Amino acid sequence: MGQDHIVTTLKNAIAADRVGHAYLFAGSRGTGKTTLARLLAKAVNCTNPEPTKRPCNECDHCKAVNDNRFMDLIEIDAASNTSVDDVRDLRDKINFSPSQGKYKIYI
Repeated sequence: MGQDHIVTTLKNAIAADRVGHAYLFAGSRGTGKTTLARLLAKAVNCTNPEPTKRPCNECDHCKAVNDNRFMDLIEIDAASNTSVDDVRDLRDKINFSPSQGKYKIYI
């Protein structure tokens, strides 16, 4: 809500197939940062051949993201993962290639 310029920028990046390797979503609680990150993750891994129609919510990858069973979408709670061991564990896992989709996404 009220983030139309951000949504337009991300839609254009998806349509042009020029999505950056990292995005930083910042703002106060409840502004849609995680929701937008999940939608972006779904769009870049969507298998719809037409980039302007991504995410389609019909392919297997989109359905898996909707059902929280997409293996290449990892959500990390930053408030509870603050130790050095958590960072080491994350660093070790990052080296693996995506198993289900085209990209591995960390939120």
